[in-house]
Amino acid sequence: MENNAWLAGQFEENRSHLRAVAYRMLGSAEEADDAVQEAWLRLTGADVSGVNNLRAWLTTVVARVSLNQLRGRTRRGESPLLTEPVAGHSPEHEALMADSVGLALLVVLDSLNPAERLAFVLHDLFAVPFDEIAPILGRTVPATRQLASRARRRVRGVRAEPSPDQARQHEVVAAFLAASRAGDFAGLLALLDPEAVVLADSAAVMIGAQAEVRGRAEVAETFCGRAAAAELAVIDGLVGAVWAPGGEPRVVFAFTLHEDRVAEIRLIADPDEIRTLDVELLSE
Repeated sequence: MENNAWLAGQFEENRSHLRAVAYRMLGSAEEADDAVQEAWLRLTGADVSGVNNLRAWLTTVVARVSLNQLRGRTRRGESPLLTEPVAGHSPEHEALMADSVGLALLVVLDSLNPAERLAFVLHDLFAVPFDEIAPILGRTVPATRQLASRARRRVRGVRAEPSPDQARQHEVVAAFLAASRAGDFAGLLALLDPEAVVLADSAAVMIGAQAEVRGRAEVAETFCGRAAAAELAVIDGLVGAVWAPGGEPRVVFAFTLHEDRVAEIRLIADPDEIRTLDVELLSE
């Protein structure tokens, strides 16, 4: 009983901090409270006698719960939930929430993929070391650092043109893969930008890809009758394709669209680079 009372007291001391982490991750006060409640349930069911830093342990739990929630949204194609913090929280909690968190920032954070968002939020907003964030994402420390750096550039406004609507992107990439498998040369031509290009990294070249293919007809010829084993996937928030035997991505096909046509396909086979990507397989 004394131990349970101590745990409850420690949890209450950290509740505002945990809500702030979850809110920055999820953009919804209601979902943030749900994530914090889930952390409490896990705490009561866990043996934390060997935990030296309970605040860090609870932060990790909330981060994992929030990451799973964000990935679930991506799989379901749900829109972000943008809500201001609700009334009724403690002044300390509201202060934590208010620091650089408003709808404007949440809109930018929602442009990040789940892995980028977690790396940025934990490191840049809560000073969690990369060696503690990496295990949450299942990435190396350098890969996690790269995710945070990429997110930081986007938050500062240094990013490319907005990507096409994901539903339309899904439609175009799926049609491209179908035409490729069917050997439909005319269908591929119709889906390709006149200046289409395929760029392969050195690892992809080593397994038989051309380093560079330019031109609509040349790219169509390259993919005609191919891609039988490629699967649709969301790659860092954009729809593309992967070759993933056994569910493990071995080659990533990163698509860039221009006016609903395929303008660029990057073939990525370098395992280290693939580990820096957030890849979610999709059903066609």
